[in-house]
Amino acid sequence: MKTVSTDRAPAAIGPYSQAKICGNLVFTSGQIPVNPATGNIETFDILGQTEQVCKNMKALLEAAGSSMDKVIKTVCFLADIADFSDFNEVYGSYFTSCPARSCVAVKDIPKGCLVEIEAIAEI
Repeated sequence: MKTVSTDRAPAAIGPYSQAKICGNLVFTSGQIPVNPATGNIETFDILGQTEQVCKNMKALLEAAGSSMDKVIKTVCFLADIADFSDFNEVYGSYFTSCPARSCVAVKDIPKGCLVEIEAIAEI
């Protein structure tokens, strides 16, 4: 097992890794819309936050030797299920291979974010 770490995605905000590689799979931790350059959440609407999350995911997968096209499964968390349609608009432009997915509304996401995505991908 190998730990993946990159400064092109937000650092872990707790006792966990950004991602782990096991065999030919990479398992990412949930990505939130923190801009890794500033450490801040710089947009407060679902479209902008989903865009930042997808950029963070792309950078993390690339650091692991994978890509968005190799994602097998995602788990998506929304603070408000009413954002589902807008979320899908941005999500679909990044996850073009249409991986398997779960998408649920949750009570809270760390740092008051509107969206979080985790992924499993091939290397």
